[in-house]
Amino acid sequence: MAGPSTTSSWIRKYIFPGGYSPALSEVMTAIEGSGLWVTDIEILRLHYAETLRAWRQRFQANRAAVADLLDERFCRMWEFYLAASEAAFRHGDHFVFQVQLAKRRDAVPLTRDYIAEWERANADEPKPRKSVQAA
Repeated sequence: MAGPSTTSSWIRKYIFPGGYSPALSEVMTAIEGSGLWVTDIEILRLHYAETLRAWRQRFQANRAAVADLLDERFCRMWEFYLAASEAAFRHGDHFVFQVQLAKRRDAVPLTRDYIAEWERANADEPKPRKSVQAA
């Protein structure tokens, strides 16, 4: 919302070394001249705050197992990251966006109705469960 920024030095050091989330203006600049059409942009304002809240709750439910697998220090850092990130998305200037690109301007329908139609048609398919195991 405020334009390009920097990644927190703490997050860059402990959570996502070398990571950077570009601003929408930076992504659009990179897309321009690519020969692709921007056919849709969806701004997910509070959605990611809810995602982070759910991750934090799931982490808390499995915290003891994670502490056994990794350590207490990791758990404290991960809890801080999840809580601080949720707050940034809920009360700060963070948001997530999705950009749909196409080679032709008429490659996708004019509205997003086709997405809901696909989801309804595939709602009864069983979702595979993946488990994470330590190496």
